[in-house]
Amino acid sequence: MAIYLPSTAEEEQITLDELTPREIVAELDKYVIGQKDAKRAVAIALRNRMRRQKLPSDMAEEVIPKNIIMIGPTGVGKTEIARRLAKLANSPFLKVEASKFTEVGYVGRDVESMIRDLVEIAIDNVREEKLEDVSDKAELNAEERLLDILLPPAAPRPSEPTAGFVLEGTTSSGDSQSRTREKLRQQLREGKLDERMVEIEVRERNFPSFEIISNQGVEEMDVNVKDMLPNIFGQRTKKRKMKVNEAFEYLIQEEEQRLIDMDQVTRMAIDRVEDSGIIFLDEIDKIAGRESGHGPDVSREGVQRDILPIVEGTTVNSRYGMVRTDHILFIAAGAFHVSKPSDLIPELQGRFPIRVELQSLTMDDFIRILTEPKSSLVKQYTALLETEGVKLEFTGESLEEVARFAFRVNEGTENIGARRLHTIMERVLDEISFEAPDKKGEQFKVDADYVRHMLADIVKDQDLSRYIL
Repeated sequence: MAIYLPSTAEEEQITLDELTPREIVAELDKYVIGQKDAKRAVAIALRNRMRRQKLPSDMAEEVIPKNIIMIGPTGVGKTEIARRLAKLANSPFLKVEASKFTEVGYVGRDVESMIRDLVEIAIDNVREEKLEDVSDKAELNAEERLLDILLPPAAPRPSEPTAGFVLEGTTSSGDSQSRTREKLRQQLREGKLDERMVEIEVRERNFPSFEIISNQGVEEMDVNVKDMLPNIFGQRTKKRKMKVNEAFEYLIQEEEQRLIDMDQVTRMAIDRVEDSGIIFLDEIDKIAGRESGHGPDVSREGVQRDILPIVEGTTVNSRYGMVRTDHILFIAAGAFHVSKPSDLIPELQGRFPIRVELQSLTMDDFIRILTEPKSSLVKQYTALLETEGVKLEFTGESLEEVARFAFRVNEGTENIGARRLHTIMERVLDEISFEAPDKKGEQFKVDADYVRHMLADIVKDQDLSRYIL
């Protein structure tokens, strides 16, 4: 089931090296119902990656990842298994549709762009980690800069005593300045100065506009235009008035940028991509099949041949340097309704030695999906309405009824798996969600009769149910 939640403190305490395949499966069970074979396959792949890191470097270089093909209908958990695995491993993760790529000469994106995109994701991840490390120091530095603006250092007057010599019975103006500064610091921390206006220098962001004409998208270009601009036109600044709290946030960001070593971030990101990157190649079935000699099919085998060297292991040029793909784990997925994995070119088949079939969801699976995962739909809707002061309660029979409707509609129309639950739950809770702001303090109990009432008209009209459910 494709539900995504941020990691909790409990998750962050998990040490990856300590996780056995059985424990990895147990972690995935918290978010994805069923699909034991697929979970076992990815758990073994992740454990093998940990094992490889403990090998001597010459042996580790020879151990290549065992890429996986997941076969199954939409909405059964393929993407979520891969996404949760990457999150568990703290690995750079990219989901990309294979159908987006075409061979050179056709409209589409260069296949190497997936590696460049993965590097960008890794850089963002590493940068976020570094920001956490420097956040306290950046805040202190920004505070000092803001205090300098609020209370500029006073130049000593000629009549004042020489620094370090204070006449008996007199008070140094430096001491007075220091006390005033500390009072301002206290007021700043308490938020008493938030609305005061200050003038600070900010970087100019408006550069002259110009067009770049290329047969590739800007994201494919190795030259980072945004990085070039300051060097071409100079880093200009201008004075701008803003409230103290806004100025404080701006100065914190400036300090964070100054404290982070982006060269180190780039090196760490590339290492992380090369050693632990995961690419989820969805809709692989859309490019399966050999050339038919006409129409859009003519590019399918070409796309496969373009993807092949990336999966086999090659070096891709990015604007951050060369990136090796030898040890990136590729997880491909597809419904394979009208094609099968053997329709892929033999060379590409050989690079995906592990095949796992995901099962269609049963009614019992739907009931478990509604209630068991940490981020289940019932928990989500209950929490959302609690923000309005409305207490929402589902009976067991109501959830069985929702699951039954979802299962029947999937059988009667397109099978979109657990995603059908989203549309049905939205329909069931339509009135409650609309009225919630006016029902603060009230409690709603959703039972089987209420579910049947909300869906009755739609279910009777088969044509309407195709559009709405």
